Amino acid sequence: MKREKDPFPLDAYKRLAAAEGSSWWFLSRNKIIVWALQKYNSDFKEFLEIGCGTGFVLKEIRKSFPDIKLHATEYFEEGLIYAKKRVPDAEFRVLDATKMKDLNLYNAVGAFDVIEHIKDDELALKNISNALKQEGNLFLTVPQHKWLWSAIDESSFHVRRYTKEDLIIKVENAGFKIIYTSSFITFLLPFMWISRLGNRKSTLKSKGEFKIARWLNKCFELIMFLEIWLLKLGVKYPFGGSLLLIAKKI
Repeated sequence: MKREKDPFPLDAYKRLAAAEGSSWWFLSRNKIIVWALQKYNSDFKEFLEIGCGTGFVLKEIRKSFPDIKLHATEYFEEGLIYAKKRVPDAEFRVLDATKMKDLNLYNAVGAFDVIEHIKDDELALKNISNALKQEGNLFLTVPQHKWLWSAIDESSFHVRRYTKEDLIIKVENAGFKIIYTSSFITFLLPFMWISRLGNRKSTLKSKGEFKIARWLNKCFELIMFLEIWLLKLGVKYPFGGSLLLIAKKI
């Protein structure tokens, strides 16, 4: 995608690719995404990921679903350099989700911490609905709670953080029926809030949110293991730093 006014740093994907494999946050989110796909869309054949970034999520989906056909888009081609290496058998393209013209092609579409970057998120959701086959499933993760907004969101180029009610309305207006929602990053929400209290205005500090000591990263990963275990048992969390939503095209 041609760069004009977008300030997204050129080396962001390189730094992201280096951090994902050891970060409690990325590893935990992958486990939640795969669980959701296995539970709510285990028999799908064609999957599209919107905003695949470096392909970290897509690689995990390939491991869990070796027989499905994978498609992925990314706004900037820099991300696809890494994604193509991680999942060489997937079909990739550079694409703005608000300009997607796909019609009735996929059994499932995922957008994992993507639509909060898109100014016209409602148009993107409508385009995703058009791309899905009838009764196809949408899988979303987004940052949650507007009161968590800080310089961390600004340095991540977020347009917004969502409330569950806001997201449900937008997804339903795009032609979906909600079949599941739950927050996650719940047990660690107090730590997240404290971290962001000191980053309301300091963009420089915000860039180091995931740069934590190894022992602390491991502790957070173990805490998330318990949270995910309870999620799989049927616990739905009302609060959390992130929100998982699954919906069916109607």
